[in-house]
Amino acid sequence: MNPQTTVNLLRTLFVTFAICVGVMIGGEMLSSALQGAMVGGCFGLAVVLADRLMRGISLRIFSSATFGLLIGFLFAQLLLASRVLAGAAPQVQWLLGLVAYSAFGYLGMMLAVRSNRDEFALVIPYVRFRQARAHDAPVLVDARIILDGRLGELSASGFLSDSIVIPQFVLDEVQGLGEGGEGPASHRARAALLRLQQMQRNPAGGFTIHATEPDATTHPDTQLVKLAALLEARLLTTDPNLCAIARLQGVVALNLDELTRALRPTVAIGDETELPLVKEGRDPHQAVGYLADGTMIVVNHARPHLGKTVRVVIGSALQTSAGRLYFAELKEAA
Repeated sequence: MNPQTTVNLLRTLFVTFAICVGVMIGGEMLSSALQGAMVGGCFGLAVVLADRLMRGISLRIFSSATFGLLIGFLFAQLLLASRVLAGAAPQVQWLLGLVAYSAFGYLGMMLAVRSNRDEFALVIPYVRFRQARAHDAPVLVDARIILDGRLGELSASGFLSDSIVIPQFVLDEVQGLGEGGEGPASHRARAALLRLQQMQRNPAGGFTIHATEPDATTHPDTQLVKLAALLEARLLTTDPNLCAIARLQGVVALNLDELTRALRPTVAIGDETELPLVKEGRDPHQAVGYLADGTMIVVNHARPHLGKTVRVVIGSALQTSAGRLYFAELKEAA
């Protein structure tokens, strides 16, 4: 079942339960069961509305706010226990006490929500919170990574966090592409959904789906960045523009293409390597081969060896707009 459908079903069941309780109470305490049902329904809808308004509040923010509220109440209690209002009338004492609890509670909550875990050590000096490592942060993925096809192997390798999060609207986007027809994009999307099913069955490469309601007025990339900031997650993508936007807003963004380029083996002048020659070069005597990572090497005087694997010596390199191009000589002729 879709996670959002499950949430809506639970909300409906809660409102129905509130109406049933209202009917039971209305038959005993109110004039009619209908009034009780109306009161119970209004109460249930109010709770559901409060739940929707709090969808941007995480458990970490809620726990921090609760801690700040307790600190604020403690300061208010200390202020009132000092008997500074002993000479005031009882009504004035009650009113000023209410103001003190409200003001200190609000300030405590705001300060706690804006503070990080290290700053809590100022309040509780002998309690140290474990510093979360970057590897422990969840990884939020976008549709491009799912369609890319490398997520499953990357997750199973153990280089990513154990917590991979796929937003519901991203999953809906991939599903929509898969239902778009018989084009290449639809085939890629359906294959990506099959790979996700395989990941889910693999204990070493699982993921969780975040039940985020889609916002038609907001661009999906903007929703991704906001969700990553809310979850304190790292954003995994292959889009350099999305990486730039996320990093500008303080969100850690991982570009899989940047990682691939960083892991390419470096070829130095004078290195020897085995190279399969797959096509002709620009000059009549040249042949071209590729390393495992796609690096192109032009071998001089190797046209007669086309289709064979030869040993070559790297002689020079040329930086082009498509990457680094290497020139080599046959080992026998070097």
